[in-house]
Amino acid sequence: MTAEKTTTADGEAARTSTTRTTIANAHSVVVKIGSSAITSIVDGLDVARLDRLVDAIEARMRAGSDVVVVSSGAVGAGLAPLGLVTRPRDLATKQAAASVGQLALANAWGASFARYGRTVGQVLLTADDIARRTQARNATRTLDRLRSLHAVAIVNENDTVATAELRFGDNDRLAALVAHLTRADALVLLSDVDGLYDGDPRKGNANFVPEVSGPEDLDGVVAGAGGTLGTGGMASKLSAARLAADGGVPVLLAAASDAAAALGDAEVGTAFAPRPTRMTARRFWVRHAADEHGALHLDAGAVEAVVGRRGSLLPAGVTALSGIFYGGDVVALVGPDGRTVARGVVAYDAAEVEEMIGRSTRDLPPESRRPLVHADDLVRF
Repeated sequence: MTAEKTTTADGEAARTSTTRTTIANAHSVVVKIGSSAITSIVDGLDVARLDRLVDAIEARMRAGSDVVVVSSGAVGAGLAPLGLVTRPRDLATKQAAASVGQLALANAWGASFARYGRTVGQVLLTADDIARRTQARNATRTLDRLRSLHAVAIVNENDTVATAELRFGDNDRLAALVAHLTRADALVLLSDVDGLYDGDPRKGNANFVPEVSGPEDLDGVVAGAGGTLGTGGMASKLSAARLAADGGVPVLLAAASDAAAALGDAEVGTAFAPRPTRMTARRFWVRHAADEHGALHLDAGAVEAVVGRRGSLLPAGVTALSGIFYGGDVVALVGPDGRTVARGVVAYDAAEVEEMIGRSTRDLPPESRRPLVHADDLVRF
């Protein structure tokens, strides 16, 4: 999709496209707020900036939209009260800062929305909560119920218990996953950057990228890591935007200072077009959210059957397995060249699969004649 250029009354170029129109008219929206948008190293939580964001979110809700907020900033909000002048590097201090900041952050969101007579509910998640199908469904039910009770859900990563292995990455990935869990119509990522550039704009000679309709629009784009307060940076935001768009959710990446416009006509920032058809919740979970517990290694014939003919995976086409997994776990399907060609829900434990490798289905006992991975439980890459 190519951005169409129009001109406003004051002569500034405004970007309009089908994607932006969809975002502007979306009924259900997830809004992610970056750490740097509401906190600073010196002063901690910036209530004035948070109030301005709430003003923009409230305007969107009064226009008829449902909004879920994914808010970073717990660690940043906890630095000043603890007398810390730099973002801590060790996990224990980060978690201590988060435990102090999380309380301040939740209270600030609650006080700001209270100006409009709204109640907020805090939902703390770890990556493990999303990776486990049952817990992900429970999180979805909680978020849906909060919305039905007209409360504003404030979602954050549970930094006080999350370890490096269980982290989302500055909440960008979390926001993309929440957008799909809540069946949102759009995702708006607000931070200290006004959109996507093909390089670092601070170094000059970087070109702004107004629209991303597919991978080809990202050729030559170099995304950097996080800043002083955040941990994700542009690389994290780009990855989250592509994840959400791949799931069928349009995305707008914009500056927090442009929140009113981003949540209004959406003619700021970079818009990411979604895939034409939205993934089912189960397929999205298999592809993006579930932990990978092992791998099944396929011969060329099995790759053709699974990917080319979109069939189920049978034992005859498996040459080896790796990892420890159990029936119901998600595993990678790896081709002869070592490349992952699909992910799927395996029907048997690793010990059972070991006995079935390379065997024809008709040579197996009746209880073992189901496919190793059924076509309905496969997501192909």
